[in-house]
Amino acid sequence: MSLLPVHIPAGLIGIVTGFVALAVTKGGSVHRKAGLVFTVAMLVMACTGVVLASIKLNGGNIMGGAVAIYMVTTAFLAVRRPPGGVDRKDVLALVLGLAIVVAAVMFATQAAQSPNGRRFGYSPALYIVFGSITSLGVLGDARMLIARGVHGTAKIARHLWRMCFSMFIATGSFFLGQSQVFPKPIRILPLLAVPVVLVIALMLFWLVRVRVTRRFHEPDGPAGLPGTALGPIR
Repeated sequence: MSLLPVHIPAGLIGIVTGFVALAVTKGGSVHRKAGLVFTVAMLVMACTGVVLASIKLNGGNIMGGAVAIYMVTTAFLAVRRPPGGVDRKDVLALVLGLAIVVAAVMFATQAAQSPNGRRFGYSPALYIVFGSITSLGVLGDARMLIARGVHGTAKIARHLWRMCFSMFIATGSFFLGQSQVFPKPIRILPLLAVPVVLVIALMLFWLVRVRVTRRFHEPDGPAGLPGTALGPIR
């Protein structure tokens, strides 16, 4: 049984809800609901994508799916916890990140040493990009574990950039990786690249806004636990 009937709708739902979450007030009801749907849709899309790519031995898609799983999971955990303290989930996420980095280094090396300069049909550049971005995430995970938690601006920034990078993977895979599904009149690279570039632009906008204005708060959650939700950022 093919996983495409699950993979494709999940990806489309993830892209739509991801743009909704990026557009609305951060921390508001719509943002939280859209973010939750986005997280679930992305995990379904990425997990089914990894399975499909494994069947076809497509190392690039396996890498992209694994990075998306890692990013969206750690982004979700960043705001679904008290500002202090870490647990087993954080350690497991770090291990996943390290595994992705190791695989990226291995695939990039194999591609560089192969006669055609590719591994699974991809050049070393793809694996280097995925490995480098994931390395930044792993460093952040290690710092959080050492500090026994993350809070304030760092917590919100951690959530923002990881969610946005998983969104970047989804939009890039759909608009650029599956450009053949679009009608020929609009199958123009600069046009299809607009949503992908928009994700990065919005990520930078919100990161600067959080860092500069610090207009957010971490309200008390259930049972008096602080920081279990993201306060409004307008």
